[in-house]
Amino acid sequence: MKTFETLAELAACAGQEVTVTDWYAVTQQHIDQFADATGDHQWIHVDVERAKAGPFGTTIAHGYLTLSMLAGFFDRSVKVKGVRMGINYGLNKVRFMSPVPAGSRLRVRVHLLGTEPIEGGMQIAWQCTIEREGADKPVCVAEPLSRYYV
Repeated sequence: MKTFETLAELAACAGQEVTVTDWYAVTQQHIDQFADATGDHQWIHVDVERAKAGPFGTTIAHGYLTLSMLAGFFDRSVKVKGVRMGINYGLNKVRFMSPVPAGSRLRVRVHLLGTEPIEGGMQIAWQCTIEREGADKPVCVAEPLSRYYV
């Protein structure tokens, strides 16, 4: 967990890698629950037997499941003291570059792109590179925006 005492301390890290999260396993149960929540039951995600004969030899996580995991990664890895709340404000860019087979372990490299003051707080632009253990390229690179209010 990377802890910042103030927003100013966080802002001083612009242009730098802020943290690398711990590894987190993506299970078939996670994939199935995401499919149920979104209604996306495409066989490549949920049909374990059929996926064995598919292009990846197993089921793979939905791209949007992988992206949605950023919220949890942030919650477990970055804390800013002295703020009353933080919110997800959106995304500038997202690319899914390789699959996440069921059972994979992921982690995120969090880079602070920049900050700008907003009424009552600060907007933060991040670059998050989601890596899969043992893979030679990222599974996703995203630029989420956060807003912290004091």
